[in-house]
Amino acid sequence: MNLEKLFERQHRRIYRIAMLMLKCANDAEDAVQNVFLKYLEKNVEFRDDEHENAWFITVTRNYCKDQLKSYWKKNVEMGQIPEISSYDEEHEDETLEVILKLPSKYKDVIYLYYYEDYSIAEISQILDGKESTIQTQLAAARKRLKILLEKEVHVG
Repeated sequence: MNLEKLFERQHRRIYRIAMLMLKCANDAEDAVQNVFLKYLEKNVEFRDDEHENAWFITVTRNYCKDQLKSYWKKNVEMGQIPEISSYDEEHEDETLEVILKLPSKYKDVIYLYYYEDYSIAEISQILDGKESTIQTQLAAARKRLKILLEKEVHVG
């Protein structure tokens, strides 16, 4: 496997997931590095593209959860969510910043469904939840996102 090509395919995905969970560009960049280090340490062989994507999503989510559990993250004020930086392309979907304002359970399903094109069934496997729960969370996330986007339009 060509590491450079793998990085090109996966680094934006890892970065976006980390931004959604950690809300900090520097921490998201660290996540990209650490997830790829884990890949190199484990020497993972992927069956197909779907397995590759699922592995990177799962490892990234687990890394971020571990970071959020740490003493530092629990006891330090996060402050304002920074602008999405280095891995963000010039015309990357601007709604990502609004999605960051959603509670975690909604951010995850919105991201996986709309950004990664996973089905409800696939999301339920990735997040280890029932399909009905994922559908409910996705519907609730859409409603909340719509409200936040409407507020952004009126404010902006």
